Amino acid sequence: MADVNRGNRPLSPHLSIYRPQLTSVTSILTRITGNALLLAALLIVWWFLAAATSPEAFAVANGVITSVLGDLVMALSVWGLWYHTLAGVRHLIWDNAIGLDLPTATKLGWAVVIGSVVLTLLTLVIVA
Repeated sequence: MADVNRGNRPLSPHLSIYRPQLTSVTSILTRITGNALLLAALLIVWWFLAAATSPEAFAVANGVITSVLGDLVMALSVWGLWYHTLAGVRHLIWDNAIGLDLPTATKLGWAVVIGSVVLTLLTLVIVA
């Protein structure tokens, strides 16, 4: 039978006082970057298809991707790729039951964040 007082129940107190931890933030960012990389891949596929279709279509796609907004999207995609890759390596380490204690997990989380920024900057300097 349905609970008619469902809206009157109190929430768990931890929801109002929860302070995000580095491990939870990095986990959420891993999921976000995975989905964002799919959208970036679709954008790149559109660019390739436009190049194969006609010079006019390529001019439009290339104009979008090389615009200021397109450059920003591509730079963030590079960061997302590095972040997601390093987070995947961290999960592979965890799959081997290494670094599961909180201090090591925190160090690995910071390594993923800092490493992704450094590798993104290196990539952008080399490519640009």
